[in-house]
Amino acid sequence: MELFQQIYTGLSIVNLLLAAVLIFMERRNIASTWAWLMVLLFLPGIGFVIYLVFGQRLSRRKLYKLREGEFSRYQVVLEEQIRKMESGTIRFNDPAIVDHRDMIHMNLVSDAALYTQDNHIDIYTEGQAKFEALFADIAKAEDHVHLLYYIIRKDELGERLIRALTERAAAGVKVRLLYDAIGSSELTPRFFRPLVEAGGEVAAFFSSPIPYVNMWVNFRNHRKLVIIDGEVGYIGGFNIGNEYLGMDRELGYWRDTHLRITGSAVHLLQARFYLDWNLSAQVQRRMEDEPRYFPPSQRTGNVGIQIVSSGPNSEKQQIKHGYLKMIYKAKERIYLQSPYLIPDDSLLTALKMAAMSGVDVRVMIPGRADHKLVYWASQSYLGELLKSGVRCFRYEKGFLHAKTMVVDGQIASVGTANLDIRSFKINFETNAFLFDSATAERLEQIFLEDLAECHEVTREEYESRPLKARLQESLTRLLSPIL
Repeated sequence: MELFQQIYTGLSIVNLLLAAVLIFMERRNIASTWAWLMVLLFLPGIGFVIYLVFGQRLSRRKLYKLREGEFSRYQVVLEEQIRKMESGTIRFNDPAIVDHRDMIHMNLVSDAALYTQDNHIDIYTEGQAKFEALFADIAKAEDHVHLLYYIIRKDELGERLIRALTERAAAGVKVRLLYDAIGSSELTPRFFRPLVEAGGEVAAFFSSPIPYVNMWVNFRNHRKLVIIDGEVGYIGGFNIGNEYLGMDRELGYWRDTHLRITGSAVHLLQARFYLDWNLSAQVQRRMEDEPRYFPPSQRTGNVGIQIVSSGPNSEKQQIKHGYLKMIYKAKERIYLQSPYLIPDDSLLTALKMAAMSGVDVRVMIPGRADHKLVYWASQSYLGELLKSGVRCFRYEKGFLHAKTMVVDGQIASVGTANLDIRSFKINFETNAFLFDSATAERLEQIFLEDLAECHEVTREEYESRPLKARLQESLTRLLSPIL
């Protein structure tokens, strides 16, 4: 009994010291600080371990270190674009985009997100069509195939991908496959053996040399990118697994949004893969900044695109700022889809203000849960939105995984970032911000078609929900900054 008392006293002292560090040295967001203090208070000892694993910060570390001369050609283009934006001399393919020049300027300054206008886009909302297009493009690859996925499953679709990549690697195509060590934790070297033996290369993002122990577990590379021959790129919500084909019995039909891009924007996807690969791969397997990976672009369309990335290594939260800018620029309507709805105060206030200003704000979230805690926390925010005039919908046909926002039928965002705090501050994410009325109108139409499969949540219905649901939502909302 005395030993137990000593251990408890020791853990309590450690908790107090850690709480002091949180308050006086970490200088975190207040909501996040309170969430961690709750964990330490109610879980002495265990809370300390949880904090060590999930509470680290990367914003003070320079993870991505460019070697001298790398991407120097883009610095000249970046500076020229900033000058043109500031002077108003840039010419837009779509005249309506002139009103959004300030947003393009913000992305240039905050993330060096070059603006390109020679792109063509195909939009996929179902897994079957997306993966058939992807495998067809892989089969035609002549120089290289680069893939980055958060989740790759050891199932039929995952094995099909490995077979397709192995065939191209055996034909002399350079294949690099990067996956997240946590999202794809079930993968083993045996799964990749055919690809590696054929000459392909595989790396894990933030892997750990110690089995079952990963101190980087909280920092996930949530990106889903494919670049083929530097000419074709994919970005969006689909990972690699049977559930993304609608084969999961509980989740059912899988509704997502993914883009196939041709044009100069593919070079920016390539640059993102380049940085993530070189951070993850062994020194001898790092990529070089070679012209083969950035071939001259053949103009395939006239869609304006900026590829914007963010992650825990930066305090800027570039994607969140892009969302905020879109919301505040809206004059008529905002259509938003996200599987998880855990906005911080700035985004919640922006959506409420837009609705109270007369903007038609519609938010669509899943009616089914793939992660219970996150689902309950998401439901807790509907009340505030409904009171401000936001219309809220639950998608009932299957599971909604799309991460899209469309404003006034002019600008849009499609990518990997959910509308939640984790995506903005903890995960490594990438979004395509689209500046093209025709593309935005198509995404609006897709949203409106999805409404036929939705149940609209009324304010009366929300306020009459059971006591159990209220308790679940209240408790999980307290932890929302760290979910």
